[in-house]
Amino acid sequence: MTDSAAQVDQSKPSIARVYDYLLGGRDNYAVDRKVGDYFINDLPGSVAIAYANRQAMIRAVADIADSGVRQFIDMGSGLPTVDNVHQVAQRHLDAPRVVYVDNDPIVLAHGRALLSADDHTTVIHADLRDPEAIFSHPDLQRLIDFDEPVAVIFSAILHHLNNDENPAELVRWWTDRIPVGSQIYISHFRSGFNEETQAAEEKLQATFGRGRWRSDEEILDLFGDLEVLEPGLEICARWRPAEADASVARIGPAEREPTLWEQLIACALARKTH
Repeated sequence: MTDSAAQVDQSKPSIARVYDYLLGGRDNYAVDRKVGDYFINDLPGSVAIAYANRQAMIRAVADIADSGVRQFIDMGSGLPTVDNVHQVAQRHLDAPRVVYVDNDPIVLAHGRALLSADDHTTVIHADLRDPEAIFSHPDLQRLIDFDEPVAVIFSAILHHLNNDENPAELVRWWTDRIPVGSQIYISHFRSGFNEETQAAEEKLQATFGRGRWRSDEEILDLFGDLEVLEPGLEICARWRPAEADASVARIGPAEREPTLWEQLIACALARKTH
């Protein structure tokens, strides 16, 4: 844990640590909190994006597990929080196999500490944009059997890729390697074509040099020729809502009118059929 933590550059903000701060976590530095405070104070209500996204991901993993898929790869997983992919899957399956992928060394440190006694779950330090390195990583090869259905989770990560990094090609790379019956989940910043979207996108670009809010059509294009399952692309707050959703206390019940900010993150789940 010490070796990984020592690699952390505390002078630069991290996407994973900013997200951790917005969700109420403590694994972040002053530079991360400065970025997070911009969203909290200058764009009031925007933190609802993080909560709506997290709750939709939890519901997606539960539904994927209930469909019989037993293997998960969580791309850009971020820092461990409550109801991580492996914890949700374990409530629905006996010994699901989960691989977390992130390029922040502090995620690796915390993940390894959390998972030290779990032989069916691991975290690897790798860059989303280098799928070959992820695919060939010995820990992924040890846990994931690509002859059986696999769920690949892209939760709030593809919008951190610029257009010239071709996120659709990245999704297709994995689609080509997973067998029929596999599923891909994507949540993504959804452009509202308004001042709020523009301000948030400009902040991401200024801070990380990357970040794109895409239209519904652009988000759906990321799935290629996969079969997008019901209800299709929907804002996260309304995607397959659950009666006892933990987000109720923080952002209100799903049947109410979503806030402007909640309308700015959408998700969908798709299946490989051929």
